[in-house]
Amino acid sequence: MFVRTPAARTAVALAAATLAALLLAGCGQDDDPSVATPSTVPTSAAPSSATPTAPAPTATSTPSASASTTAVDQQITVTIVKKRVDPPTGRVTVSKGQLVRITVTSDVADELHVHGYDLGARLPAGTPGSVEFRADKTGLFEVETHDSELVLFQLVVR
Repeated sequence: MFVRTPAARTAVALAAATLAALLLAGCGQDDDPSVATPSTVPTSAAPSSATPTAPAPTATSTPSASASTTAVDQQITVTIVKKRVDPPTGRVTVSKGQLVRITVTSDVADELHVHGYDLGARLPAGTPGSVEFRADKTGLFEVETHDSELVLFQLVVR
């Protein structure tokens, strides 16, 4: 026979309340993102649609010196200062199967979100936050900030 102590009941209730809060705190446009501190976990994607016209964010084929030791195929770096996105909002194209790292530095605390992949990272003010994932689904995926609701760029996976 299993008897729960008052402490065990409290722990179960606390875990259930935490889970419920996490499920209710979403983007409003997608399912809840996997929010991580400046590191990430790969996941799969589903396409979305939109069409920007500005130049694309910086994408390089080598990882930055401050990034993790994993070699990435595409490094995308964005900076936000006074609600201005640099480089300006545009599209970045990657090939299906590439390992992609998105690094964002914001002058105010915010949260990075990659739609469709349901990935996110906290963006402490002035500190880079990153997500890293395998681009395993084709489509068009919006990358934005939650609090300031800025579209950073659209990721095109072909």
